Amino acid sequence: MDLPVPDGTVVHDALEDHAREVLTDRAVRLGRKAAALRDGRFRARAYRAVIDDWSVERLERRITRVRRQIRTLRRTGGAPAVPIPAALASIAACESGGNPRAIGGGGRYRGKYQFDMGTWASVGGSGDPAAAPELEQDRRAAMLYARAGASPWPVCG
Repeated sequence: MDLPVPDGTVVHDALEDHAREVLTDRAVRLGRKAAALRDGRFRARAYRAVIDDWSVERLERRITRVRRQIRTLRRTGGAPAVPIPAALASIAACESGGNPRAIGGGGRYRGKYQFDMGTWASVGGSGDPAAAPELEQDRRAAMLYARAGASPWPVCG
């Protein structure tokens, strides 16, 4: 079946299906990116199952909204502030004096909690920890602390 569009041209179902596939893939990628900035939890298959039969217009609206969310999350450092355990506050004070831009160990350790790049990536961080917003550093440190206790900070933990 052909679909008329406002300018008088005709779009075939196959083209509509292809557009929906492309937009669904894009929505899943953006959903994954937004989840990484929030809490790292994202179930792509479940998300795809929900949006799979949406119209092109609805997918475009979702993509626009998720892009807006991503910009906001990047600007604010991700998820809302998490309560920082007293032990983490103590670790930050010891590691960096509480300075989120601190760089130590000849450049190897970076940020408020002196993450190395591998540890930062293991809790969903990307880029330079010292360049990340302080709230993101707090959130990622809380994730690491919940997973491994104070052991990642052998001197200050």
